Amino acid sequence: MTKDIHIKGANENNLKNIDVTIPRDQMVVLTGLSGSGKSSLAFDTIYAEGQRRYVESLSSYARQFLGQMEKPNVEYIEGLSPAISIDQKTTSKNPRSTVGTVTEIYDYLRLMYARIGVPHCPVCGKEISSQSVDQIVDSLMELGEKTRITMLAPVVRQRKGEHEKILERIRKEGFTRVRVDGEIRQINEEEIKLEKNLKHIIEIVIDRIIVKEGAESRLSEACELAISHGDGLIVAHIKQDEAEYDRIFSTSLACPEHGVSIAELEPRMFSFNNPFGACPDCKGLGFIQRIDPDLIIAQQDKSIPDGCLSTIFASMEFSGFYRQMIEALAEYHKVDINTPYNKLPKKFKQELLYGTGKRHLKYYYTSRSNGTKSYRDHPFEGVINNLERRYRETNSEFIKEKMSKYMTITPCDTCGGRRLRPEVLAVTVGGKNIMEFCEMSIRDAYQFVESLHLSEKELMIANQVLKEIKARLNFLIDVGLDYLTLSRASATLSGGESQRIRLATQIGSSLVGVLYILDEPSIGLHQKDNEKLLATLRHLTDIGNTLIVVEHDEDTMYAADHIVDIGPGAGIHGGELVAEGTVEDIKKNKRSITGQYLSGEKKIEVPKNRRQGNGLKIQIKGAAENNLKKINVNIPLGKLVCVTGVSGSGKSSLVNEILYKGVAGETNGLKAKAGAHKKIIGIENIDKVIDINQSPIGRTPRSNPATYTGVFTPIRDLFAQLPEAKLRGYEKGRFSFNVKGGRCEACSGDGIIKIEMHFLPDVYVPCEVCKGRRYNRETLEVKYKGKSIFDVLDMNVTEALEFFQHIPAIARQLETLEQVGLGYIKLGQPSTQLSGGEAQRIKLASELSKRSTGKTLYILDEPTTGLHFADVDKLLQVLDTLVDAGNTVVVIEHNLDVIKRADHIIDLGPDGGFRGGEIVAEGTPEEVAQAAQSYTGQFLKKML
Repeated sequence: MTKDIHIKGANENNLKNIDVTIPRDQMVVLTGLSGSGKSSLAFDTIYAEGQRRYVESLSSYARQFLGQMEKPNVEYIEGLSPAISIDQKTTSKNPRSTVGTVTEIYDYLRLMYARIGVPHCPVCGKEISSQSVDQIVDSLMELGEKTRITMLAPVVRQRKGEHEKILERIRKEGFTRVRVDGEIRQINEEEIKLEKNLKHIIEIVIDRIIVKEGAESRLSEACELAISHGDGLIVAHIKQDEAEYDRIFSTSLACPEHGVSIAELEPRMFSFNNPFGACPDCKGLGFIQRIDPDLIIAQQDKSIPDGCLSTIFASMEFSGFYRQMIEALAEYHKVDINTPYNKLPKKFKQELLYGTGKRHLKYYYTSRSNGTKSYRDHPFEGVINNLERRYRETNSEFIKEKMSKYMTITPCDTCGGRRLRPEVLAVTVGGKNIMEFCEMSIRDAYQFVESLHLSEKELMIANQVLKEIKARLNFLIDVGLDYLTLSRASATLSGGESQRIRLATQIGSSLVGVLYILDEPSIGLHQKDNEKLLATLRHLTDIGNTLIVVEHDEDTMYAADHIVDIGPGAGIHGGELVAEGTVEDIKKNKRSITGQYLSGEKKIEVPKNRRQGNGLKIQIKGAAENNLKKINVNIPLGKLVCVTGVSGSGKSSLVNEILYKGVAGETNGLKAKAGAHKKIIGIENIDKVIDINQSPIGRTPRSNPATYTGVFTPIRDLFAQLPEAKLRGYEKGRFSFNVKGGRCEACSGDGIIKIEMHFLPDVYVPCEVCKGRRYNRETLEVKYKGKSIFDVLDMNVTEALEFFQHIPAIARQLETLEQVGLGYIKLGQPSTQLSGGEAQRIKLASELSKRSTGKTLYILDEPTTGLHFADVDKLLQVLDTLVDAGNTVVVIEHNLDVIKRADHIIDLGPDGGFRGGEIVAEGTPEEVAQAAQSYTGQFLKKML
């Protein structure tokens, strides 16, 4: 086998027939401007060929389900190992998927709890254990000689009634004594009358025994008799010197006190995805969608007759049956129904919304058919209970859609958001149940497992499982995720976090001789944690794997064994091998833009003066969402504000959950509950808030930059105006691939057909009819300057800008895409092929093309994702343009080049998880750099 991986004649996308040699068992960084061709080489050439060869190695039976995978546009690749891609496609969005399930730690935890878990009663919390007759006899013999024991079999336990039949049955079975409510009575000599409405305890007296040598067989007989009559329970009344007390024994896993029994512990009981263990109310989700009273009663200063409830549906209007029921409820509570809703008494509002339970209301009923009046009475269901029942029962998607606007997600009342049944949550190891373990941060969970005190027997059983749990927790700590909890839903993870979780899972598999291809694993990682990540990556090469990392991070480049720089520019200006070798080789190469930034020849300058803002601010009081410690935060307006801090310090909780949702609820009418806080002051100082996040611009290949930014509309208008189009009678709809008429019907205008790969990611192949051109033959015959509508969609932004330079409506929108550094993307590039950072910059371009009011608040979450030094420079110019126009830009960021250019920094921390959530430092970059306790400040000092 050849020592290195040789790639010859790579032509995929914009690559220009390049030859690259990648040294094996080393860490190789692929770098270059955004759009230069790094991903084309790493994923579309090397990984795609590795995957294709893997599929070809399968049996012909397996291959028939997978279809034909197309060979990448490359002459040959030699020395290729099996390839594993760890990209930024976030982990499962399924609400049942958690960090614990994704990393498989939860599977090991289920096994551990099933094997060494200690069950407790969910009612009283007492430990439950099952004992055999021999164990019970042994523990009674240990009480010492001359101890008097009365063996009792409980037959009635805290049940109301006279229980005559049970007492008669005991008499017939030949027993002479019973203990009734703690008093021993002769059953055959006296008549036992019990109070019908009180709860009673009846126990048969089986035998009275004095502990002495040789009493074992008599105790054993008494135990067996007591077990058969007492359903597996025995009560031993013990007299020892002056002391008198009862001891309860059970031969099944049941609480002797409350009778709550637990089945034999098995792993599936601890799974919230199995009906056997899942909470019966929320079905293991941990939350329930409930109607939110604040959303259905928007105008709380109106009374009920004035229509405070009419925001819901016409059928909930204050009329007919509802009017009569609500008037009856008001009469019962002695309330004037014309009082504004916010001044009504609490008890009345509670029953108005959630019903009267079993209590009936008397109301005056008028028959519609004959007009007769009569009194009726039945319970009132309550407005919210009524809506929730209708939501469950309806089959209409329209009604469900309408109702969902009034719903919020709340933790399940039964399990308190813990997903499992109460009896499962009562099983503990080391004093913690499985969900309490999952709610600890990964670092604390590791320490808990380390310091677990187990008996010799428990250690023998759980040793292997504990080893696996510790190893996997340790891998997560190594990749800088020690602040996460195992119960965290994987849908809430950022791209960088989910990528590092998958990386930790791969380390756990300990494969050797594999080619790993990673896409910017440092995203969302503070410089402080970068070293840990690099050590982890180094571990993969040390055990004998090859690593190709597509990365822009300076630290990663310095840690690499070999760098391949693709460029020199983006799109058509890229795709060449500019430089390769060590960091020093790259620095010396004058053609390499990366080298120029690494050597310091080019750099992002620190501004001479910081902007002073407009003197106004938004104040957040008592921010307490997730791990925030009731902090007060001031956001100065008219500035570029950076929110920084280590991963998990609370940046997203503050900015996305509280600031954005809180302000958008007031200015944009957003129907979403803001994170926990007291109040936000100063919202009147801005007119709207725009959240530019990294969620995809669309979920299907139909959505693309041209449709999202709206530039496709003037392009279609232009084609419809052409003489050829007018001659044929084509309207602008003919040039849309979303409607019938001009599009190719074989692929419905997608240009590609999705093939489900079952156990591999879905593969998209070009449509065989239109060859990926989206339109039918007739539509493609209409041309502008020799280009069809498909040719225009196939252009990148830079080409299109030159092509349409004389049409202002089109050129203006293309200029904004060019401005944010997206000159290399194609107008018709499917949104499924865009990275999170690209999607975010398309949204930014779309906002830039709109007229600015100068009073807008822009929120960006790590906009430097996937950006080269040169592109970060461009992005900063765009942000400066927004701020100079009077707007405020709030950025969550780890990139020091952006942080040093900010006017104001809010640094959260000091660490992640519960050790974070406080303001460590705030002020200008110079002020934060002086804060000794700020990790960001320590790294910033070197930059300034």
